[in-house]
Amino acid sequence: MRTALVIGTGLIGTSAALSLARRGVTVHLADHDPEQARTAAALGAGTDEPPTAPVDLAVIAAPPAHVAAVLADAMRRGLARGYLDVASVKGGPRRELEALGLDLSRYIGTHPMSGREKSGPLAATADLFEGRPWVLTPTRDTGTEVLNLALELVSHCRALPVVMDADAHDRAVALVSHMPHLVSSMVAARLEHAEEAAVRLCGQGVRDVTRIAASDPGMWIDILSANPGPVADLLADVATDLDETVRALRSLQSADEDKRRAGGAGIADVLRRGNAGQVRVPGKHGSAPRAYEVVAVLIDDQPGQLARIFADAGRAGVNIEDVRIEHATGQQAGLVQLMVEPHAAPVLTASLRERGWAIRQ
Repeated sequence: MRTALVIGTGLIGTSAALSLARRGVTVHLADHDPEQARTAAALGAGTDEPPTAPVDLAVIAAPPAHVAAVLADAMRRGLARGYLDVASVKGGPRRELEALGLDLSRYIGTHPMSGREKSGPLAATADLFEGRPWVLTPTRDTGTEVLNLALELVSHCRALPVVMDADAHDRAVALVSHMPHLVSSMVAARLEHAEEAAVRLCGQGVRDVTRIAASDPGMWIDILSANPGPVADLLADVATDLDETVRALRSLQSADEDKRRAGGAGIADVLRRGNAGQVRVPGKHGSAPRAYEVVAVLIDDQPGQLARIFADAGRAGVNIEDVRIEHATGQQAGLVQLMVEPHAAPVLTASLRERGWAIRQ
């Protein structure tokens, strides 16, 4: 691939363009908002000048509801040898294109499984997709050339190609992305009018659960409008669990011993099922989840503290597998949780203590 056209310079489109430009591909940028395309170009994602000849690959980074129309326009204008979109829903756009009677041998639906709470070109990064799954949904009509171009794009972005059926993909993202986002938003909504004294008690658990609720509502309305059925089915199942959990909690308030026992069993059941589901979430680099030991280090909220901890861990010959930071309420201090292999935890603990770090047991 030598040339590409990215239509839609939001977070995903600009990040893909940055990755391609970094690999030496000549990237042209287009957007319904010319100022956004100019911003992406200023970031080094390419040029906002239109191509003078058909490019090798056109990347359509439009909202799901507009993908078919943008693709149809690009195809009719002959802008590229191959076409793909990066929308988060795949079945609907494909059926719209089929209904328009377009040649789908030069098109493949794709979806990079990566993103951020922020949107727009200023939130884009060239490494957004690195190590992340990138779903490809070829059909029997998909030509070899466009499939190879898509795989080349995925390779340039350092993502991991995953081939799926379009409708199976839509059910999958409803489960692992769309439904969780709505649940996160519902939890966060409980905080909107909560007393300030209660909100100040928020810890890392609330931050983890509500993090994705910070995303742009307009973008998510577009996504959910394109995949409402599978998401509604999953939320109906969640609603059933909620109803049963509410009944179990009410039973725990009862003076009747049998009801309290039944309520406790109901709560234990949903917690056990949660444990069973959580352990299936892939671990580092998409591999099977692994159990790490946590070394908790107390730090002051000052510049350079994290760099010192990582440097001291390196001197101890210990690889940090993951890290979490919990900030203390009302204090300029926090707790850094370093996740390491179990055999490395005693080594790291002893080494950090020798270097003056306060380790929390």
